[in-house]
Amino acid sequence: MTLGAALVLGSVAPASAEEAAVPVPAEAPPSTRCQISDGRLAELSGLVAVGDQVLAVNDGGDEVAVHLLDAACQVVDVHTAAVDPYDPEDMALGPDGTVWLADTGDNNVNRPTVALLALRTDGTTSVYRLAYPDGPHDAEALLLAPDGTPYLVTKEVLGASAVYRPASALVDGGTVGLVEVAAVNITLTGTPGGPVGRAGQLMITGGAVSADGTHLALRTYTDAYVWPLSGSDVAGALAAAPVRVALPESPQGEAISFTGDNQQLLVASEGLPSDLTVVPLPQAVVAAGTPALGDVPSLTDLTRSGLSPITSAVIAALVATVVVWILGLVRRRS
Repeated sequence: MTLGAALVLGSVAPASAEEAAVPVPAEAPPSTRCQISDGRLAELSGLVAVGDQVLAVNDGGDEVAVHLLDAACQVVDVHTAAVDPYDPEDMALGPDGTVWLADTGDNNVNRPTVALLALRTDGTTSVYRLAYPDGPHDAEALLLAPDGTPYLVTKEVLGASAVYRPASALVDGGTVGLVEVAAVNITLTGTPGGPVGRAGQLMITGGAVSADGTHLALRTYTDAYVWPLSGSDVAGALAAAPVRVALPESPQGEAISFTGDNQQLLVASEGLPSDLTVVPLPQAVVAAGTPALGDVPSLTDLTRSGLSPITSAVIAALVATVVVWILGLVRRRS
């Protein structure tokens, strides 16, 4: 099956995480698995759990580098590629072992194209460029559906994020257009954390799909939102109400993954040392999953009601815009 064949034509009703996203307490509190202290991961932006090990990518640098961490958070291997990334923000793992990186960060919102990088087990790397239909966006969340379709979720200071997928099959070294298929609206939650004050509760910074294909998650600097997933209908899943799980406070939390048993979330933050934190999912969330339908292809074949007054959200967003702009000035690439 090609990516083009997997695409579903037609519009999809926008998702809204604000409609019924209520906090659901887990049966157990979060716990720290280990602490990341390696300087190469000072700007950790994406991770994927693989058994008791973790793949991690840093936000920055002049080459692609995927780090393998053991159960003690020690780097035991590094996979590099001769590609100079712009701003890698998230990652996902395909069923054939291909590592997908979302080089989609755009703090200044001026990139004509963004990219997906595919690092394969045979050592080859493909660069797939993507163009938004409505101009540049900053996106830090990648959702890789079980059928191999990638979805990008934008990061918005007002909490109204758009969800895009490729309009046709990916082209190695070429550019294809993106099409908007859903929207996710986040509101203020009161959960502390992040570098931009209350607006950190609104900004989507990472995403993940469980290895068994039954759930997907998006996170902000402060909270995680979890949806059941049926088949590979990511847009359809996002049209339902998610469960919100408050995350432990962290300085700049962007990375999220499901654990290998699909029963918990694994999260981490930029900054060193950084706790690799296990967040148990409420049993009701785990039970709500539906097994994925159909065969999963090899990815190498894919070529308003609010919780707070709106005025508070607007003020928080304005503050966040200034902070993000300042942070962009001090980054190597923004």
